[in-house]
Amino acid sequence: MTNFKDKHANANICQHLQYAAQHTPDSLAVAVQQAKQGQFDYQEIDFASLHQQSDMIAKGLIQYGITRGMKAVLMVTPSIEFFSLTFGLFKAGIIPILVDPGMGVKNLKQCFEESQPDAFIGIPKAHIARRILGWGKGSVKHVINVGGSGLQRWLANATSLETIIEFGRNVAQPLDMALLHHDDMAAILFTSGSTGTPKGVVYSHGMFEAQISALKHDYGIIPGERDLATFPLFSLFGPALGMASIVPDMDASKPISANPANLFAAIEQYQCTNMFVNPALLERLGQAGEQTQHKLTSVKRVISAGAPATISSIKCFSQMLNSQVEVLNSYGATESLPISMIGSHALFATSDLTDQGKGICVGKPISSVSVDIIAVTDVAKPQWADVNKLGANEIGEIVVSGPMVSQAYYQREQATQLVKIHHGDHVKHRMGDVGYLDDNGLLWMCGRKGHIVDATRGKQRLKRFYTLPCERVFNTHLQVKRSAIVGVDVGGDIVPVMCIELHKGIVCSTSKALFQELTQLAEQHPHTQGIGRFLIHPDFPVDVRHNAKIFREKLAVWAQKQWQE
Repeated sequence: MTNFKDKHANANICQHLQYAAQHTPDSLAVAVQQAKQGQFDYQEIDFASLHQQSDMIAKGLIQYGITRGMKAVLMVTPSIEFFSLTFGLFKAGIIPILVDPGMGVKNLKQCFEESQPDAFIGIPKAHIARRILGWGKGSVKHVINVGGSGLQRWLANATSLETIIEFGRNVAQPLDMALLHHDDMAAILFTSGSTGTPKGVVYSHGMFEAQISALKHDYGIIPGERDLATFPLFSLFGPALGMASIVPDMDASKPISANPANLFAAIEQYQCTNMFVNPALLERLGQAGEQTQHKLTSVKRVISAGAPATISSIKCFSQMLNSQVEVLNSYGATESLPISMIGSHALFATSDLTDQGKGICVGKPISSVSVDIIAVTDVAKPQWADVNKLGANEIGEIVVSGPMVSQAYYQREQATQLVKIHHGDHVKHRMGDVGYLDDNGLLWMCGRKGHIVDATRGKQRLKRFYTLPCERVFNTHLQVKRSAIVGVDVGGDIVPVMCIELHKGIVCSTSKALFQELTQLAEQHPHTQGIGRFLIHPDFPVDVRHNAKIFREKLAVWAQKQWQE
């Protein structure tokens, strides 16, 4: 075991919780809402109690045999237990494996096969799925159940969380918190799988520290604030920032299904100053607020991330906010977050350019982050000297570097080599997104690299089409809800086809007139010229966790089939 007194091993995100417990012990750390028939109850815990409870869990886990360096799947719904367990794992130096249940059964099984967890900690529902589907079979040696009763058949050989806490209480000596090097593995966070195969991102305590620093200095979060926590990972930063995490009663994996009344009630009850919402939830809350003329008078800051939010949904949501409060749109990914930020007031000023097909402005890089644009290629570029760096206003792949940028994927060497570029002592990350930096250093997003459509005739490339610049042009048409460009094979040539989803209630008696209008719209912009084939899709397949990420691969298959028929 590594010597805890190693002067270079001094990192652990729980040191922030320890500080809060010492300096503001009685302040609220977490409140969890329970909604039932319009009535709301809240479970609360202060910083001192959260620190003490997570200490007990850390000691109990070690006594149980889950020790430093082991890996533990954590599948627990947002709750006080979720916070206590996560901080307990970090304190013990155990590596939590965090997955999004919304990624689907097949992807979940693959995640567990790759990460080879030593322990599985979950609610009864997760254990039932684990037993039936064989998650972690062959590697999991320790099983802990959180909550529920009467399911002994499925929870055979499982130890309860209460037993783990009792183990910890029986250890007389105080916990010696595990201190690690800044670049040691602290957690494995799997990507959502919404734009490809989920991959385990290796997080270090240094990455967590950089994210906390960004939230303090770039986003201005201060101790004593209260955050409406709608995303489990972000909610963990609350106690680390001295900010209370207020957890509403909702399914975090399906934000579009959230009941706005629950969230509004939690904000009002605790006078939340901060909100973290993805675009799907932003749109749902904005529509609900518009219908009821609801106001969020306590909110001082709204952070949106996960996918680009539409201008219309941000404007709708902003009607609930005080005039000086902005929606801060953050750009990044699980591998590197946050990268850049733009406030809604500045974003509104760029909306005309977006509608003209210039892409979506995602702001300037935050402090400590650098952004470069390189020529689009699917070839690995192991060294920075190997890349073709592009200049201002040239579209290419976005490459980022900074202390919150991950160094590797877990057990995926080939994937790591494909997206990591070494530059001296630093590692740069290829985002898989395309975009450009303008003359003022603002970053503009133009879509995913894998969704580029290259129109071809034979072996000759005629024109390259980027998704967001093209689609935003067509989205300005009053009948169009959203659009997606795909490539269709027509006799060996790749032809750009624009799939169209109309607004609800619009019945197109004849598509000929609409297609003529869309063709005329395409001819008005150089980057959409050449798009003249359209298909109307009744309801785009989208990732329910974001509701803004279109499953373009499914649309491409559908479009190819439609064309052949």
